[in-house]
Amino acid sequence: MGFQQGLSGLNTASKNLDVIGNNVANATTVGFKTGQAQFADVFAASLTGAGSSPVGLGSKLSTIVQQFTQGNITATNNPLDIAINGGGFFRLTDPSGTPYYSRNGQFQVDKNGQIVNSQGLRVTGYMADDAGTIVQGDLQEITIPISDIAPQETGTSASATGVEAELKLDSREDAIPVATAFDSTDPSTYNFSTSTSIYDSLGNASILTMFFRKTAANTWDVHTTVTPPSGTPIDITPATVPTIVFNSDGVIDAGLSTELTNGAFTQAITAAQLGTGASNMSFRVDFTGTKQWGGEATVIDLAQDGFASGSLTGFTISDDGILLGRYSNGQSKNLAQVVLANFRNPQGLEPQGNNLWADSAASGPAVLGVPQSGQFGALQSSAVEDSNVDLTAELVNMITAQRVYQANAQTIKTQDAVLQTLVNLR
Repeated sequence: MGFQQGLSGLNTASKNLDVIGNNVANATTVGFKTGQAQFADVFAASLTGAGSSPVGLGSKLSTIVQQFTQGNITATNNPLDIAINGGGFFRLTDPSGTPYYSRNGQFQVDKNGQIVNSQGLRVTGYMADDAGTIVQGDLQEITIPISDIAPQETGTSASATGVEAELKLDSREDAIPVATAFDSTDPSTYNFSTSTSIYDSLGNASILTMFFRKTAANTWDVHTTVTPPSGTPIDITPATVPTIVFNSDGVIDAGLSTELTNGAFTQAITAAQLGTGASNMSFRVDFTGTKQWGGEATVIDLAQDGFASGSLTGFTISDDGILLGRYSNGQSKNLAQVVLANFRNPQGLEPQGNNLWADSAASGPAVLGVPQSGQFGALQSSAVEDSNVDLTAELVNMITAQRVYQANAQTIKTQDAVLQTLVNLR
């Protein structure tokens, strides 16, 4: 009798419809991966192996395989929405430290500053040290620090840049007689000036003003003043006034320029001159690239390496998973780096619901790495990965599964008719 075969066919067709229905229901679920029901026949054979052509006993559900193909990327307005473009899973942990894995990158910051998903699971990665260097190898739950960024005194950066001034001075200017004393308040005693902010050890801003005074052909003296927060300018020109001498082509002549080393001199400011409670300052003032040509004097570039303290105002996440903090003082610093996980056999992951998977013996252990390296894809901030469900294909599969269900029901109906005929024999 074919009742067993027809019944197994109904069961498998029903399971197939369940899987298709689940796919359709999750067509808008972020990070969802399509499931595919796979079936196998039920082979019938006696223990002695008798029979050369045994009839099978129907079909059975072999497994439900998830298709980890890439979903479309959709932009959002949340900087903590993160899409994975390529391989890998976000690694999340619960309060007990148990790891879970997900492709759903809809995150937010909780009251403790930790980046979490909608279930409160915490995103893990590598944290940065105070200097902004990512410390790889020490896997932690990512926490956004609430502390301010410390001020940096001008001239104390890793490269000790100090003040860099690239200018164009006007070769047509008349020289000012040596007998005319320099006076920062009298424009007739200098030819050109420019200013920039500098910062002391406490992050207080003062104004450094540089005055350029032409004393002879191709020769310029440099005088400096500082205006501390008190507001009164103070002459801080070195005892031996720095002099810039230009060649006939308008380029600095390093050999003839006095008090300059490689186009720069050292500017000192005492704590008493600052009056802010900060320590003494000393930094380079570099004129590399400065020219003397015919034409109005202009500032080409003027920069310095100090800054005041600042509070965190926002952050962005780069393609390689680095969380970059932006501060109110215009500075930025690395805060952390998101870590991704991958598996030798992603099909072996155990679904946990809520867009989560757990590793298993079938999946193998998680292999961790940073985005854009090896088997790991790139991250895209302010975006999510859509479900990879193809609604058109699923609806066609649904029609096919329905017809298969009807066909199996028809075999049962036919077998019933045959049995009825036998029962009615006289």
